[in-house]
Amino acid sequence: MKTVTVVGLGKIGLPLAAVVANSGHFNVIGADKNEKVIETVNRGISHIQNEPGLDQLLYEAWKAGTFRATVDTTKAVKQSDVVIVIVPVLVNEQGTINYEFIDSAVEDIGKGIRKGTLVIFETTLPAGDTRNRFGKRIAELSGLTLGTDFHLGYSPERVYSNRIIQDLSNYPKVVSGDNEKSLELVISFYKKALNCDIMPVSNLETAEFTKVAESVYRDVNIALANELAVYADSLGVNIKEVIQAANSQPFSHLHFPGVGVGGHCIPVYPYFFINNGLSDGLVPLSREINDKMAKYAVDQVEEYFSTLENKNILILGLSFRENVKETTKSSTLLLANELKKRGSTVYVDDPLYTAEEIAAFQVKPFSIENREKIDSIILQAFHDQYRDFKFELFPNCQFVLDGRNALNQKKIESLGMKYRGIGVQ
Repeated sequence: MKTVTVVGLGKIGLPLAAVVANSGHFNVIGADKNEKVIETVNRGISHIQNEPGLDQLLYEAWKAGTFRATVDTTKAVKQSDVVIVIVPVLVNEQGTINYEFIDSAVEDIGKGIRKGTLVIFETTLPAGDTRNRFGKRIAELSGLTLGTDFHLGYSPERVYSNRIIQDLSNYPKVVSGDNEKSLELVISFYKKALNCDIMPVSNLETAEFTKVAESVYRDVNIALANELAVYADSLGVNIKEVIQAANSQPFSHLHFPGVGVGGHCIPVYPYFFINNGLSDGLVPLSREINDKMAKYAVDQVEEYFSTLENKNILILGLSFRENVKETTKSSTLLLANELKKRGSTVYVDDPLYTAEEIAAFQVKPFSIENREKIDSIILQAFHDQYRDFKFELFPNCQFVLDGRNALNQKKIESLGMKYRGIGVQ
């Protein structure tokens, strides 16, 4: 069997590696710089939580001997016929792109690549990076010629946390290559590795653009929903009713408003366009609108109390979204900063995190002993555990801001608390 190295064993890389290792066609080497990750993976144990099916797939591959892991990326690449890169590209607070981790991975690949190897990038990238930044660098380091001595492909990851393994088989795999031969190799690999529908596109840049466009589409449409929700508030109109009614028309697909947009994808990837020529128009405006929703939410709380000085505010959910343990670009961080600016004490509850993990974000971990202190509650991430949240245990809570329009308004109001949603009064 051919050998595949998956560089980056994070929340997407590890499930991908486990699926490929169970395909019956490949031996897989997982490469990662985190020694603790390597240690657990080499015992058949996943460090990624809440990913259905992953524990079993990883254990089966480990037991069958088709999956092992190493911190030595260069050595792994030397033994491989296919290399898949799923190392993150980050965006700094100023919106600039940080290539630190993926550049380091490419250096290791370039030092180890052998003639005939296929390298596929799955990391979301600005259009042109696969060919001009990474393919070129691998060629420089290895002395091999791109397109003849080694082959280059791009196939964006298109999965969603908590259902990654399911998505790998259900979503069409967009694939591309630096030339026709490379594309043939990429198609052949994914047909065997994932057994999913394949969607070839004409070149690397089209595939890169496609993934960013998917995230931009969602960001822009969420921004529209947020803008409409704020306007609905000013008119006393319930945006939930508006969306339900409007979307009964088959050409209307209004998204849902909320207290903000978080995660690795939607608030990050638009900057791949913004910083590469698309600095005006809907894309940057949408980023601005969505990032301002946390301030808008805090404004609603402050309007009710007149002042937030010395108020104790509880935020439900540290995670950026429901049922996922991930804080990247979480709206809770924006909410907490706004509340602190106005003199509030911020408590945060999240069943997925320990008190120590929550305290690391310079907020107070909530415990039930503090319940009588709480003046207001803000829902940010609607975890399953909050579906039956006991608001009645908070005798001094006066105001509930439902940042996801997900709570039972009648129940909250029956307790004598004021309820506000985003575009819902």
